[in-house]
Amino acid sequence: MKRRNFIGILGNTSLALLAGSMTNAFGAKSDSNEFVFVEAEQFKDFGGWNIDQQSMERMGSPYLLAHGLGIPVEDATTTVTFPSEGTYRVWVRTKDWVAPWNAPGAPGKFQLKVNGKPIKEIFGTKGADWHWHDGKTIKVGKSAKLALHDLTGFEGRCEAILFCKDLNFEPTNDIQALTKFRRKLNGLPDNPEFGGSFDFIVVGGGLAGTCAAISAARNGAKVALVQDRPVLGGNGSSEVRVWPEGHTNKEPYPHIGDIVSEILPDISKGPGQVFNGVSAEFYDDNLKLQKVKEEPNITLFIENRAIEVKKTGDKITSIVIQHLRTAKHLELKAPYFADCTGDATLGFKAGADYEYKVENLMGSSNLFNVLDATNKEEVLKCECKDKSALALKCEVGNFAQPFPKCPWALDLSDKPFPGRKGVKTFGSEGLQSFANMWYWESGFNKDQVNDIELIRDHNFRAMYGAWDAIKNVDKMYPNHRLGWSAYIAGKRESRRLMGDVVLDAEDFKTQKKFSDGAFPCSWHVDLHTPKTEFKSGFEGNEFVSDYTRGKEYQYGNLYWAPYRTLYSRNISNLFMAGRNISVTKTGLGPVRVMRTCGMMGEVVGKAASICVKNSSSPRQVYEQYLPELIKLLSKPGKKQA
Repeated sequence: MKRRNFIGILGNTSLALLAGSMTNAFGAKSDSNEFVFVEAEQFKDFGGWNIDQQSMERMGSPYLLAHGLGIPVEDATTTVTFPSEGTYRVWVRTKDWVAPWNAPGAPGKFQLKVNGKPIKEIFGTKGADWHWHDGKTIKVGKSAKLALHDLTGFEGRCEAILFCKDLNFEPTNDIQALTKFRRKLNGLPDNPEFGGSFDFIVVGGGLAGTCAAISAARNGAKVALVQDRPVLGGNGSSEVRVWPEGHTNKEPYPHIGDIVSEILPDISKGPGQVFNGVSAEFYDDNLKLQKVKEEPNITLFIENRAIEVKKTGDKITSIVIQHLRTAKHLELKAPYFADCTGDATLGFKAGADYEYKVENLMGSSNLFNVLDATNKEEVLKCECKDKSALALKCEVGNFAQPFPKCPWALDLSDKPFPGRKGVKTFGSEGLQSFANMWYWESGFNKDQVNDIELIRDHNFRAMYGAWDAIKNVDKMYPNHRLGWSAYIAGKRESRRLMGDVVLDAEDFKTQKKFSDGAFPCSWHVDLHTPKTEFKSGFEGNEFVSDYTRGKEYQYGNLYWAPYRTLYSRNISNLFMAGRNISVTKTGLGPVRVMRTCGMMGEVVGKAASICVKNSSSPRQVYEQYLPELIKLLSKPGKKQA
């Protein structure tokens, strides 16, 4: 997009859309309505800041996050042109991210620099909710270089900046008004542009969605794959780093799992070996992207989020997607769709039957790792924001890695937690039980869809509080530091879409047989709850989980789950694959691991190709074309030479 399209200078009417009260916009002098609005995600250079889209359902827009693990990140920068020189009031949309817990310290502090000079106000220091933080007034010329200058490295965040010549103007926080204003300012039309017609549209580019797209494309369907991150793989990407589990390529359909194996690095995990949270190379994002781009039948819409569903009767006719950076809307049409979003976003918006109760949920994790500064190999492979400075420091033998006290984090100074001296967790202790561990998890009684920012932030407070206690109270590991942490939450449970069969844990344990068994499940009935030993003092805000185990949670070596769990019972052209398929809460335990989710995608892709070929519904694949599906399940998923 041209810069004028996203840093806009518009008149009275447009400013009225952003007004907290209409008199502010219309009661000013003719020149006092001049303003400049800057979306943080449209900065020219993000520097060390990350783009975060997880809360778009609530906010309507992504934002920039200074995720430096306690080391201030490099400035995000851009250049703006003002309608005229003069005095403007500055507003920055942000929040104090620890304020929901009344925690002191405002760790997300940052400055706004204009032409290299910071304005006096420090941002990220007020308000538990997203709001417009008043930066007072500033004099500017015709243009200026802006910079978001992080002060702490502890999760500062900025969503937008407004310069306004009406010094009495106060912008609104109403999401609908903000959205209308953004679209008008960006020069974007009220109606989306047409983005193409396809046979099959897959929303969600985790392992399930990626496998579904490849599978359908290789069976002749023209596919659109929509993914709202810059990488594919979801929880199995370098952004989240949950190690994909589940057994693939089993009889009687040994080719189910071919695509899963093809897009995952050829790495075998040894007994007791932990691959959660390890370096990015183990997850090989480029391999997944390459395999998708090699498919001539796939059109990839990367960094696009599905925001609207259009229907006729019980059928989805099209979806509207929004690009994370440009906010451009496209409408994509198809006769068949697959919801592989994990949160059942597509099905929910379409009115599909679903189950979801915000209580006693499995939580979300933000995995992290640590590194030893005395280990040259670890330093060279470090993914830290200050890698160059760290390498130079260690080269001269200065290995000490102090960590600041974090009064705003969970106070674990006198509490047990995994990794603390003398505390054993699942049989291990020390750094081995601290880093790379799945059980740093929270949000058991929080909305995993709409409160994911809060849940993620609580995970941060637990991680930083524990590391603070280890370093500054216990005086352990003086040469170690936090090396990497996910800022995208790894979710386990939210909405589940209901199909013609709803699997329960009892079906697994009794080995209930179905004529349409299509994908193998091998993970036990794995459900998470807060771990009792670490609950005291944190009831309702637990941060360490336990898992179900024992004979009552086993069902043998393998279970073939039915195809009928992979399509909606009331939206007639909607498939689903991943942790949002048709299972009960207990039935989610065995199906939610990623290799298993990927195999669901392979099956959905094959079934979708049958629908395209026969103009049939997903249900009719079971009712009329099951022999054809079984035949396809027996065929290789890999490209044949």
